[in-house]
Amino acid sequence: MSDANIKGQRKPQRKGAYPTPIEGGKLPPQAKDLEEAVLGALMLEKNPVNDVIDLLKPESFYVEAHQKVYEAIMDLFGASEPIDILTVTNKLRSNGDLDAVGGPFFISQLTNRVASTAHAETHARIIAQKYIMRELIRISSETIRNAYDETKDVFDLLDRAESELYGVAEGNIRKNYDSMSQIMKQAIDQIEQAQNRKDGISGINSGFTELDKITSGWQRSDMIVLAARPGMGKTAFVLSMARNTAVQFKHPVAVFSLEMSSIQLVNRLIASETEIPADKLRKGNLKPHEYEQLHARIGELSNAPIFIDDTPALSIFELRAKARRLKQQHDIELIIIDYLQLMTAGSSKGGNREQEISTISRSIKEIAKELNIPIIALSQLSRSVETRGGDKRPMLSDLRESGAIEQDADIVTFIYRPEYYGITQDEAGNNLNGTGEIIIAKHRNGSLASVNLKFIDYLAKFTDLDVLPGDPFGETNSKLNSGSVIAQSSMNSDFSEENFSDDKFESDDDLDDLITE
Repeated sequence: MSDANIKGQRKPQRKGAYPTPIEGGKLPPQAKDLEEAVLGALMLEKNPVNDVIDLLKPESFYVEAHQKVYEAIMDLFGASEPIDILTVTNKLRSNGDLDAVGGPFFISQLTNRVASTAHAETHARIIAQKYIMRELIRISSETIRNAYDETKDVFDLLDRAESELYGVAEGNIRKNYDSMSQIMKQAIDQIEQAQNRKDGISGINSGFTELDKITSGWQRSDMIVLAARPGMGKTAFVLSMARNTAVQFKHPVAVFSLEMSSIQLVNRLIASETEIPADKLRKGNLKPHEYEQLHARIGELSNAPIFIDDTPALSIFELRAKARRLKQQHDIELIIIDYLQLMTAGSSKGGNREQEISTISRSIKEIAKELNIPIIALSQLSRSVETRGGDKRPMLSDLRESGAIEQDADIVTFIYRPEYYGITQDEAGNNLNGTGEIIIAKHRNGSLASVNLKFIDYLAKFTDLDVLPGDPFGETNSKLNSGSVIAQSSMNSDFSEENFSDDKFESDDDLDDLITE
């Protein structure tokens, strides 16, 4: 073994090529006879190709000549050309690899290894398993060698090992399809469960009554984008929601904060829960009764299943790894990311910022589907909002840096506070001070609507309009939300205002009774 290898430096060899023998005098896991049988089957009949092509990659083969033959087969398949001994031989010749694999005779011999093409898929799965075993050995061996080198940064080493292990799983362990009968049974079960719920919430509660009516709670596997200009209260809104979800409904919540430290977030939560202004908590000049109030009200918050990670410049790989661990250890049911534009794709590949944001957005959606939980990603809006005239209400086109965010998201919501722009009354003359509007601008599985909430500035807290500080069970309904569930697009005709008529009329009747009294 060379000095370079002793020091743990990577050999300049293609991925999938392994030294023979490797450490300990043992040969890597391999199945040469099955490799020959699979390649022969692919050249004898066309049906096995469809069963094998998504299971194997060129590097899945142990023998380098087999890798080149399979590459030629993949090229032919991608070009929708016939695959047989002659076309594969011709493709290898045009690639300059025919002599390297052993010539036409070698190709013809592969078909002689085939007893039957019926089991090509089973043989391919065994080859894939052998490849995974070789990769695990390679990654483990490199990790061990590098761990002995004290000049290596331990966290870089850990990140590299996790990244490569994840790459093996991501590239080789894929979900198979489900039959219609299986999916139908799951769908019926969900419908029956929804029927048994009195509140009509099938997802994760946000704690905001009108918002939950529209969304039926945040749905599992959904990516929800919450966007606003700086100063609108994005962090305040998601913290209020995280508190509601974890304290009221006992759903474990993970918060990835790239902008603020964990202690800053907790101080905000304490101010919101105790109704003591944040500046007083920061300065520590509390009166005796405020100290009592502090300790009396933080009990539930202290025990809430909220997990905060304030890693700066979080990469999408780190997010995936951390989310998986949190799901496994604490069964988290909601993830909040504050905010998307501060993340990195974690890739050394070139590309502009828009491409990187597209990668991040797409990966967040993949994580939501993989873990089967909703993920709420905060996002900045472009400055075009500020330069626009009128009331400066945000639009989908204002999403910053990438159209992929709008495309990948199941729900896109905006926070709009009119008083931020000096607008204190609406057209009906209602007072807008201290209110915030949650605008649902995209809803893949429901209606477009707006919900008005109360924003308590000095506590950085959002609540339902009928909940006032010190009066959590107040019954003073605001007129602003009496008709908040408004379908805003004919594109969502299946989810029109009629679908919510029962809830709406019931709310209006209750309001009329209250006014009459």
